[in-house]
Amino acid sequence: MTSFALKIIALICMFCDHLGNAYLGHFSFLNLIGRCAFPIFAFQISEGYIHTSNIKKYFLRISLFALISQIPFSLFMVNVMHSSPFSLNVFFTLLLGLIAIYLYDYTTKIFNSNTSMNGISKKNKNSFMKIIGIGLGLLIVGLLAYIAEILHTDYGYWGVIIVFMFYIFKNKKIISTLAFLALCILKYIESIMQTNFNIIYILATLFTFLPIIFIDAYNGKQGPKIKYLLYIFYPVHLLILALIFN
Repeated sequence: MTSFALKIIALICMFCDHLGNAYLGHFSFLNLIGRCAFPIFAFQISEGYIHTSNIKKYFLRISLFALISQIPFSLFMVNVMHSSPFSLNVFFTLLLGLIAIYLYDYTTKIFNSNTSMNGISKKNKNSFMKIIGIGLGLLIVGLLAYIAEILHTDYGYWGVIIVFMFYIFKNKKIISTLAFLALCILKYIESIMQTNFNIIYILATLFTFLPIIFIDAYNGKQGPKIKYLLYIFYPVHLLILALIFN
C-alpha cells in the first residue's frame, strides 16, 4: 500500500468522524470510523521526517497550516461540538510529534560522539553515552507530550507519543504493532473501567487499533503526489461543516 493510499484512507476516515459529529452527534458509527484517521497521519509524519529533503521546510509547512487551521477548528469546536474554542488543532499535535523526533535524534547523536573519557574504555564509554543520550531524548519527548496536554492539542500527549512510537520502531513491524496496541488500550482503559466496560469505548479502542493493518501494509512507495491535499482539506472541510451546522 502506497503513501497516497494511506492518505486517502485517513482523509475519508477523518471526514466521516467530523461529519458524524456534525450530523449524528458523538459516538456514532461514523465516529468509530474516524478513529482510524489520526494513527495514519501520525505514521505519515514519521515517514515524512525520514524522507524529507528539507526538514526546515517540513517544520514550516506544518506550522503554517497549524496556524491557518486554527480558526476553522475553533469554529468547528464551538458550532458543531459545542465545546471550548481554547484548544489547538491536530496540526499542532503533529508538529510537536515531529519536534519530538527531531530533538530525540539530535540528542542521541550528540551523546554518541567519540570524545574521550578518562578511566573508561572506549567501548564502555560509548555504551554509557548512548544510554545517557537515549534517556535524555526520551525525557524531551515526554516533556513535549506534556506540553501538548497543557495546550489542549487534539489528541494531546497520546498523539505526540504515537508519532514518536512509529518513528522509533520504524523498522520493527511486530514491536510497532504491539506498542501501538498497548497505546490504544492506554488511551481508553480509564474510560472503559469508569463506565463498567461500556461497549462504545471498547469499540473505540478496536477501531483506533484497526489502521495498523493498513500501516503494516505500507510498501514504502509514495504513489501519486498529493503533498498539499491533506493540508488544504483539513481547514476547508472544518470551516464548511462549522458554517453548515451552525
